[in-house]
Amino acid sequence: MGTPAKPKKKILLNAFNMNCIGHINHGLWTHPRDNSTQYKSVEYWTELAQLLERGLFDGLFIADIVGVYDVYQHSIDVPLKESIQLPVNDPLLLVSAMAAVTRNLGFGLTANLTYEPPYLFARRLSTLDHLSRGRVGWNIVTGYLDSAAKAMGLSEQVEHDRRYDQADEYLEVLYKLWEGSWENDAVINDREQRVYAQPSKVHKVEHHGEFYQVEGYHLCEPSPQRTPVLFQAGSSERGLVFAGQHAECVFISGQNKASTKVQVDKVRASAARAGRNPHDIKVFMGLNVIVGASEELAWAKHAEYLSYASAEAGVAHFSASTGIDFSEYELDEPIQYVKSNAIQSATKNLQNNDWTRRKLLEQHALGGRYITVVGSPGQVADELESWIAETGLDGFNLTRIVTPESYVDFIDLVIPELQRRGSYKTAYDEGTLREKLFHAEAHLPEQHTGSVFRR
Repeated sequence: MGTPAKPKKKILLNAFNMNCIGHINHGLWTHPRDNSTQYKSVEYWTELAQLLERGLFDGLFIADIVGVYDVYQHSIDVPLKESIQLPVNDPLLLVSAMAAVTRNLGFGLTANLTYEPPYLFARRLSTLDHLSRGRVGWNIVTGYLDSAAKAMGLSEQVEHDRRYDQADEYLEVLYKLWEGSWENDAVINDREQRVYAQPSKVHKVEHHGEFYQVEGYHLCEPSPQRTPVLFQAGSSERGLVFAGQHAECVFISGQNKASTKVQVDKVRASAARAGRNPHDIKVFMGLNVIVGASEELAWAKHAEYLSYASAEAGVAHFSASTGIDFSEYELDEPIQYVKSNAIQSATKNLQNNDWTRRKLLEQHALGGRYITVVGSPGQVADELESWIAETGLDGFNLTRIVTPESYVDFIDLVIPELQRRGSYKTAYDEGTLREKLFHAEAHLPEQHTGSVFRR
């Protein structure tokens, strides 16, 4: 008898979205089948959550910003006209409604720690973890927009690496609150003795650091996960150090398989240097998918989408990511790399000074710059499996192009093909988001830096 075939790696999948109209692929809000302008209604989100759960998506990853994209043309004219993440509503307030109509879908929520007091933020996340029965994750961001810094009372954005120094301490405060303030058996809910929680089992957090001064008790009893699943998207050297210490899921933006494998390997190495199992971090890549019943139909849909997309809006968004006003350049004038406090991975591609505005417009033809996979269900499945096998990725953050059509097409056409191949789950596992993703305990693993604050 031969050796049994090794089971295929199951692809993890988040829907990538934002509480706004234009998220990644700009201009598509004008498409007649797109309903993203309904983002203000609770039904838009509850119906999306139910759709994603039908497709067995692991999570809905919701991005966020707290500023505006005012680098391009030194104004917000294009962001307002094309709704480039403006207006944008709070992501955390969506979860209660979506959790109420689903049982398994996870929620990855972006919140900027630079502007959120850790004491109150800990309560908000614990509350959502309770209400969702342990299905919450936090996408840790430190910010990159000067417009946000000024709106929040700062003269300018804090220097890039310095923001990560602050983030390390922020996480320490949160771990003390989430992991160490209440012991596991603090709550006994004993009506006869008139004791809900035992005073000896609840502890004051006393933190006196460089950035934060906190003395107080965590206001929430322990939630199903205590610490929510920790997402992070920094790929700079300092960001990778932070990821190695804290992140459980890392979101990257790849442009080809070779460079993506390098990024994935760096993430895994950062975890190993922090004394963790390198595979205790799941790595996701942002991806566009346009699928049709046949290759011909898929490419016809691609052409249709292109006719509604706004390449200029995509470049205006990229201007904010890099801190460079691309409108100041002629179409074929080389763009000069400028070091800034913006997203370092976004500016890396500009360092060779061989980019032009024309090249950027071509790259953003679909309104964004993520890799786009186009084809029949079999062709899309082939490509997704290839990315996983050749790069070491664990899964994808699937963007929306036309809402909700992009997700409906993927669920109806691609998911069954992946399931047929054994590359995608056919049912949810039980338990919290952490248990589903890692097939482990609901709480942080022992190797994670946050576990040392546990009583």
